[in-house]
Amino acid sequence: MWLSRYTIGDPLNRQGPQPMHLHSDSFKDNTPIPVIYAFAKPGKEFNLSSNRSPHLAWTDAPEGARSFVLTCIDPDVPSRFDDANQEGRSIPADLPRVEFVHWLMANIPPECNVLAEGFCSDGVVAHGKRDPHGPPGSVQGRNAYSEGLANNAELSGLYLGYDGPCPPWNDCLVHRYCFGLYALDVTRLNLESGFTRDELRAALRGHVLAEARLRGTYTRNPDLVEV
Repeated sequence: MWLSRYTIGDPLNRQGPQPMHLHSDSFKDNTPIPVIYAFAKPGKEFNLSSNRSPHLAWTDAPEGARSFVLTCIDPDVPSRFDDANQEGRSIPADLPRVEFVHWLMANIPPECNVLAEGFCSDGVVAHGKRDPHGPPGSVQGRNAYSEGLANNAELSGLYLGYDGPCPPWNDCLVHRYCFGLYALDVTRLNLESGFTRDELRAALRGHVLAEARLRGTYTRNPDLVEV
């Protein structure tokens, strides 16, 4: 688990949180994420979607920020998948939930303050993107599809960079997708391509100057999709 429910904020920050803002032209805070940014479309059938990374931009980074980290975490993944995607069954909204990593990117240069739509992902790559696109010098970690699709012969592999929402279609809970941006006091974290969430958490300790968050929602449940 992160240090809080859906952030990797570090309680050992030397300067404490400073105001910084993260926004998107792709969706507004706390509103549904359009299907083009998802891994799979709504509905009982498993139909892949456009899987485009959303537009993201940030302002008011603190003076002294030397790099950025970007994450996307779903804190609403069922803790059990016994009933997932099975006709005639449903996943109750009150089932305990765990986190699912959708994106980890570190060493974003300080002059970068916007990621265009589709810049880091533009489609599902079977078996995972091995060299995902990102700002110069950035490095991207593994997302949870590496484990989540391990038993799917057509898609299994090492998934790096961004891959969008794909909650079970029969989940009674609309999932939240929490994008986090962290301004750091170092130019680079000592992380290799394919780093994990826990490795990022350890590397961030004591280096976060400020953070900002943006949340979107998504469901594949036909009864819950907003039209």
